[in-house]
Amino acid sequence: MYDVVYYVLAGIMAGIGGTWVFLIKSMADSFRLAPYLDVFEDSSKNSPRVSVILPARNEEEFIDKCLESLAAQDYDNYEVIAVDDSSEDDTGRIISKYSKKHPEIVPVSAGPKPDGWMGKNWACMEGYKKAGGQLLLFTDADTVHSKSVISLAVAHLQSLNLDALSAIPRMQTFDFWTRAALPMISVFLHTRFSALNVNNPAKKTGYFFGSFFILRRETYEGIGMHEGVRGEAIEDGALGKRAKEAGYKIRMVRGEHLIKAVWARDPSGLWNALKRLMAPLYQQSKKIAVGILLAVSFLLFVPFPVLVASALAGGEPAMVLCVAAGVASALIYAGAALEARAGLGLRVIYAALAPLGGLTVILGFLAGMRGASVAWRGRTYLMRDKKHGSAEHSNLFR
Repeated sequence: MYDVVYYVLAGIMAGIGGTWVFLIKSMADSFRLAPYLDVFEDSSKNSPRVSVILPARNEEEFIDKCLESLAAQDYDNYEVIAVDDSSEDDTGRIISKYSKKHPEIVPVSAGPKPDGWMGKNWACMEGYKKAGGQLLLFTDADTVHSKSVISLAVAHLQSLNLDALSAIPRMQTFDFWTRAALPMISVFLHTRFSALNVNNPAKKTGYFFGSFFILRRETYEGIGMHEGVRGEAIEDGALGKRAKEAGYKIRMVRGEHLIKAVWARDPSGLWNALKRLMAPLYQQSKKIAVGILLAVSFLLFVPFPVLVASALAGGEPAMVLCVAAGVASALIYAGAALEARAGLGLRVIYAALAPLGGLTVILGFLAGMRGASVAWRGRTYLMRDKKHGSAEHSNLFR
C-alpha cells in the first residue's frame, strides 16, 4: 500500500519538475527576448502634452524621491497631477512644497472616497479630471524615474503607433521576508504575464504595471477609465486586460534600468499584498481560490518536505520518490535563482530562501482566504464586494 503511495507521489513530483522546466524556459525567453523601453527605431515627430497622474496616500516616506525624479524629466511638454488621497501624514504638505518650486507639478486634493471604490482607483479618476494631456502616464508615489523616461515612453509609443505602453520596473526590496517571497511571486509575472504574451496579438493576456503605463487619452476613455474598474483590487491588471480585449495595440517593455518601484515596503505590507491577491478571488469563487492555493503549495513548497521525508524513510520506492522530489526541489531553486538575479537584481544567495519564500506566499494566500478584509495605505477594505481583475488575472499559475 505504501509503495503505491510513494510511486504516486513520485509521479506528482515529476509533474512539478516538468512544470518548473516550462516556467524556467518561459522566464529565460522573457528575459532574453522582451523588448526594452529605450531600444527602438525613433520615428516620432512631435511632443504631445503628457499628464502624469500620481495618486498618493500616506506616502511621506517615498514621495520626495518620486517628485524629484518627475520634476527632473527632460521632456518639455508635461504636467504632474499629484493627487493627495486624504492622507493622514505629510504627503499633502510635501506635494504642496514641490508644486511651489516646480510649476509642472499640479497639486490636487481628492474628495472623499465614495463607497464601492478602491482608494487608488478613486485618486486616479480625480487626477484624470484635472489632466489636460493627450497622453496619460500613470505611476506610483514609491516609483523613481530616470530623467529620460517620459521622452522615451512617448517616442516609443508614437514610433510603433501604440495605444498603450507599460514598462516593467526594477522591484526594490527592503526586508528579509520580501526578499524571500518576491522571487517566488515574480516567477509567474515573468511567465504568465510576460512581455512576450502581452505583446503577442494571438494571446489573450493583457497587463499593465501600475508603477508605469502610458496610454492615449482616447484609449483610456475607451476602456472605461478607472471608473470602469473602481472595485478592482488589482486595477492595473484589469485595465491592461480591458485594453487587450478591446483590440487596442498595447506593448510591454523592460524598464528595470530606468524605473525603480516598490512591491512591498515591510513584512506587514508584504502580508497584506499577498492577502490582496487572494481575498477578492476567494469571495468570487471559493473553488478556484482553493485550487490556486493547492497549486501554489505543490509548485512552491511541497517538494522540499517530501524530499526530507522520503530520504529518511528508506527502501526502493522511497528512494524513487526522493530522487523525483530532489529534482523538483532543485528546479525550484534554479527558478528562484534566475528570477532573483535577472528579474529582481538580488544576489543569487536569496534563492536559498525559496522554501521559506514559498511557505510565506502560501500562508499569505491562506490568510487572504480566511480574512474578509485587507488593510492598505491606512484604509481597511471589505473584500466581499471587491473584484480581482477577473479570475484569469488572479490565477498566476494557469
